[in-house]
Amino acid sequence: MPGPRFTLDRSSPVPLYFQIAEQFEKAILSGKIAPGERIDNEISLAKELGLSRPTMRQAIQVLVDKGMLVRKRGVGTQVVHGKIRRSVELTSLYDDLSAAGQKPRTDVISVGKVAAEEDVARELQLETGDDVWSLERLRYVGAEPLALMHNFIPIEVIDLAAVDLEKTGLYAHLRASGILMRVARQRIGARGATVEEGALLSEKKGAPLLTMQRTAYDNAGRAVEYGRHAYRPDLYAFELTLVDR
Repeated sequence: MPGPRFTLDRSSPVPLYFQIAEQFEKAILSGKIAPGERIDNEISLAKELGLSRPTMRQAIQVLVDKGMLVRKRGVGTQVVHGKIRRSVELTSLYDDLSAAGQKPRTDVISVGKVAAEEDVARELQLETGDDVWSLERLRYVGAEPLALMHNFIPIEVIDLAAVDLEKTGLYAHLRASGILMRVARQRIGARGATVEEGALLSEKKGAPLLTMQRTAYDNAGRAVEYGRHAYRPDLYAFELTLVDR
């Protein structure tokens, strides 16, 4: 089954793989590509569009991660019944709290260089074992612990040892350093708190927590930050504005 007709703007700061993924998603949500239908393989699509195979593979992977496509051995890549997902704004918790007139406080639990594990390396487009910055923080609103945040950043992006992250937000520092985050892939979920998380967030083991994983990309399409965060649902919620188009 052929894919939709793509319109690629090669002069745009939006990465080509993201442009492709976005147009595929629109075609699936609009019904132009029906659940169960197969799409052309990555090699054929890459050749048709004059793109590299890794670029096309990355575009397909975005939709696999969203649950809209599935790869089946011996069958190929198929459209599945996609879940409705809406992205929230590309801001940080520090930005959100400050904009709401709150006075966020941060305790830095740890910061240093570590060897990237497989999932971190995949998200940051690195090799497993490459050095990355690992930053763990506990964010408060008033006297209450609100969120436990763990961020990973490639060491060539910025030097985290040179900034006081208890007094400034990570995203604010990235912007001040000339790093502009253009797009992000984000997943929101929920799970029970671990013993360690419960102790830090003033919750019991197994208490429900909101979770968010985000990989942010700069204007050149480079992965500059990967975050895994957990929030107390009694103090924080993800709010979306949906528009009928």
